[in-house]
Amino acid sequence: MVIWIIRLMVVLAGPVIGYLQISQDAKGILIGTGVAIFIIFVEIIIEQVALDTMVAGVIGIILGLVAAKMVDYSVALMENPLVDTFFKSYSLLLKIVFAYIGMVLAIKKKDELDLLDKNILPSGKKLSSKLKILDTSVIIDGRIVDICNTKFIEGTLVIPSFVLKELNEIADSQDPIVRAKGRRGLDILKKLRENKNVNIKIFEKEYPKIKEVDVKIVKLAEELKAKIITSDFNLNKIASLQGLNVLNVNELSNAIKPLVIPGELIKVFILKEGKEHQQGVAYLDDGTMVVVENGRNSIGKNVEVVVSSILQTSAGRMVFARIEK
Repeated sequence: MVIWIIRLMVVLAGPVIGYLQISQDAKGILIGTGVAIFIIFVEIIIEQVALDTMVAGVIGIILGLVAAKMVDYSVALMENPLVDTFFKSYSLLLKIVFAYIGMVLAIKKKDELDLLDKNILPSGKKLSSKLKILDTSVIIDGRIVDICNTKFIEGTLVIPSFVLKELNEIADSQDPIVRAKGRRGLDILKKLRENKNVNIKIFEKEYPKIKEVDVKIVKLAEELKAKIITSDFNLNKIASLQGLNVLNVNELSNAIKPLVIPGELIKVFILKEGKEHQQGVAYLDDGTMVVVENGRNSIGKNVEVVVSSILQTSAGRMVFARIEK
């Protein structure tokens, strides 16, 4: 409300100042009104531009003008009348061009300054290969704490500010189940920060034009040339298509499950019948499904079976066996 009052005062003051200072007729009023409207227009444009963008633009303009002045000085040193006359004729245009190029380059390149974070890239050395970005799913999952305790993960774990914001939004959800997940994620994050074996960095970075958090994570990983740690299937696929390195906690879990080998004799409890005729289904202690041939008649019993084959899928591992006679 205050800003509109100030704008109204500018619009009213413009014609008055134009009439008193420029010309006491319609010409002065029109010029004053035009200047007032121009000032308000510039103020509205500036309001929409971020401060860091304005600072970068001003620095770029200054550097562009310095570069143009250096060109003028270099031409003067050549002591060539034709070249000197040519550059003097277009001196103003040259300064405008250099100032514009400097401004555009500074604005376009300013985002790269966000990556010069001393806590992430200490002593100016690029440690991007050791940077690992955590997404929301892997924080809520919680297994990342145990993995970090084993010291298998080295380098810095980067938690973007937009991931932290999403965690807070989940923790404030009206749905009790969703809210519980969000609070669990915040508890896991607290444990990670208290872990002396882990270097955690909350990275202040935002992408206002991007709404999806997964896309933001992929974008940040591209800029930092970092790996992504996740348990989300879709993020895994998106990042892999972008050529990024993804560390999937689910894949790690499947890889380190206790392994049985064909021909090994194991004892299982047949819980239910299988899909095929005379099949029985049992489960190992780690949850791996065991499909037992001719095991239907042994439902509810502990039996010894011989492992026939093992099938590894994206959903997990399946073991096929037959009853030892």
